[in-house]
Amino acid sequence: MDAPSELGDFLKSRRAALRPEDVGLATAPSRRRVAGLRREELALLAGVSITHYTRLEQGRAAGVSDSVLEAIARTLRLSEDETAHLRDLARPAGARRPAAVPRAERATASARQLLAAMTDVPALILDRRGDVLAWNRLGRALLAPHLSWEAPDTPGERPNLIRMLFLDERYRDLYADRKEEALLAVASLRLVAGRHSDDRALAELIGQLSIQSREFAALWARHPVRTCTSGAKTLHHPAVGTLELSFENLCLPGASGQRLIAYTAEPGSPSDAALRLLAGAAPDPVGSAPVAV
Repeated sequence: MDAPSELGDFLKSRRAALRPEDVGLATAPSRRRVAGLRREELALLAGVSITHYTRLEQGRAAGVSDSVLEAIARTLRLSEDETAHLRDLARPAGARRPAAVPRAERATASARQLLAAMTDVPALILDRRGDVLAWNRLGRALLAPHLSWEAPDTPGERPNLIRMLFLDERYRDLYADRKEEALLAVASLRLVAGRHSDDRALAELIGQLSIQSREFAALWARHPVRTCTSGAKTLHHPAVGTLELSFENLCLPGASGQRLIAYTAEPGSPSDAALRLLAGAAPDPVGSAPVAV
C-alpha cells in the first residue's frame, strides 16, 4: 500500500463528492468541468493555501499540522472515522515506527478458554485483518460449517471473513443484505489499512482481493471508511433458516488488534429457537462433519 497515493486518492474522492452548493458556493453549473469542489475552493474554505493543499493531494504530508488536517476534515464534512483515517494517511505507520516483522498470530489460551465456555453464543476471535484465529463450536456452525474445525489453526490456510465474503459463495450467501455487508467490510478494511500501512499480510490480502474480485476492486476504489463495533445482521442459514442476530465486537487486551465477535438473538424469538436448534445439532469439535438439522 502506497501511503502517499492513498492520501491523495482519499482527498480527491471526498472533494469530488462535495458539491459547491453543499458549502454555500453559488456557481454556474455550465461553467464547471467537475461536479465536486475545485482544489482552490476547498483550500479557501479550509483556510489553507492552495499550495499547501495541493501538496497534500500529491501525498506530500510531511510536517502537516493537526489544525490543518482538522480544517480540511471539517470542510470536507468527514465523519469521525474518516477524519481518523485522514490523520492515519497523513502520518503513515512506516514513518512512525520500523516496519513490522511478519509473524503468525494466535489466540491466547485464556481467550480460547473463554470461547469454549460460551456454549450458547456463537463467537470467534479475529485479528485486525479478519483472519479467524479461533472459533467455538457454535461460531463455526453458524458461519462456516463447510470448513473444518481445525482450519483456524493453520496460519497459511486459516479462514478470513473478508476474503470469504467476496470469494466463498457458501459464506456470502448467508447474508440477506450482502451488498451492505460487502460495503461495510471494505470500509472497515480501509480504516485498518490506513492505520497499518506497514502490514505486509494486510497489503497482500487487499492485493489478492483486488485481483480476484471485481466487486471488491470497485468498492475499494470508492474509498469508503467506516468502523462497526456492534449492530444487527440477518442470516439465511442453510440448516435452520433465517436468523435475526445482534453482534458485538470486543477488543482484546494487547496491541495486536485482536477482537472477539459474538452473536446473540432476542430471548424467546424465532431466531433464539433457531440458534438453540443449531447449537444442539453442531458437531463436536473433534469432528469435522457438516451441521445437519
